Amino acid sequence: MPASTAAVLDALGDATRRSILDELVDGPLAVGVLAGRLPVSRPAVSQHLRVLKNAELVVESVNGTRRLYRINPPGFEVVRRYFDRFWAQTLDNFAALAEAEAARDNPEESDR
Repeated sequence: MPASTAAVLDALGDATRRSILDELVDGPLAVGVLAGRLPVSRPAVSQHLRVLKNAELVVESVNGTRRLYRINPPGFEVVRRYFDRFWAQTLDNFAALAEAEAARDNPEESDR
């Protein structure tokens, strides 16, 4: 079952978690590497990764004794669907406004 929209948006609402995702864009990384690149402790990175994993934004794989984390593209579909609703409504509103303005500027066109 996919993560809820609320869980995904809550996970993305934290600047440190967004920084972790930014670091993972180029490929999988271990917790220690992430902690070395961020101004937070290794335990804090692990906690943030847990939230991201529960929101299905990252997935974990085991490589020997290391756990690697990578972005989970399907997890971002929840975000895309959420924002697509607003984008579709915005485009509809823009089209209606453009049509109304065109009709106002060209009254002979609207008589047809």
